[in-house]
Amino acid sequence: MVGGLLAAGHSASAQYDPNVAKRYVQRTELWPELQGELGLKNGDYLLLTLRGERSTADYGFGATRSLGFDTRRVALAYEHFWNPNWSWGGTLRYESDASFETNTYGDLLVPELLLRHRSTIFGGLTFGQRLGVERQILLSRRYLGGPNPDGQFWTRLRVDVERLFPLSSTDQGFALRPRLSYAASTHLRFQKSDTDVAERTIQWTSLRGEVGVRLAPAIDLTPWFAYQTQYAQSLVFTDINGNPVSGGKANHVYPTLGLDVRFTIPVAGDKTERMQLPTQH
Repeated sequence: MVGGLLAAGHSASAQYDPNVAKRYVQRTELWPELQGELGLKNGDYLLLTLRGERSTADYGFGATRSLGFDTRRVALAYEHFWNPNWSWGGTLRYESDASFETNTYGDLLVPELLLRHRSTIFGGLTFGQRLGVERQILLSRRYLGGPNPDGQFWTRLRVDVERLFPLSSTDQGFALRPRLSYAASTHLRFQKSDTDVAERTIQWTSLRGEVGVRLAPAIDLTPWFAYQTQYAQSLVFTDINGNPVSGGKANHVYPTLGLDVRFTIPVAGDKTERMQLPTQH
């Protein structure tokens, strides 16, 4: 009987393949966000966002959540439209505490440059693409079990499709805006050395569905749900016979519920017909 158990254990360890990603579904995340958008006379905008991120998991061990959130984000953005299809801009984000997306723990300052393209394809559908490159600057360090790089370059690509359904007689009145988006992010390493930690090609993705609700020209509500996935690569551990038993590739899936609340402040006397983006800027 003992021999049978040992044989079974050996068979189980031999079947473990660290190159096959294991999927782990985490507890649901809650991400409320408050936005203030200032429309400028030339059709551009300034945007201030405040977002909290909180897991429904109970961490225990005396863990505390500042302001009730695991992570707190403040971002300032500006975007200029060359024409109805193309725009560019920049954001500056401050992020405090844990980020499962980048596996960084501490306070981050993140400047970003972005390029956006939007066009109507068919049936009133709008197809959008957003490419961003950012630099993550670690301001303070708190070790919670993951690496804490002093600075990283990241690139992010997002594609989306949406449809606007006006439900009032005015262009800026009550309307619905269903939308589906998919984003992928990767850490850019321009000079990789042999001592660098192994990473997956893509480190993070997000598949998000939403229905934006325009209550008035100045107020938008967007409830949304997303499957956000972190693609991890860890050290492989072996048993006494050299067979892998743990580690390797893992996909950590974070179901996420969010609510974006946007208040738009138009410039007094502005007659410019603005292109107002979805709340997921």
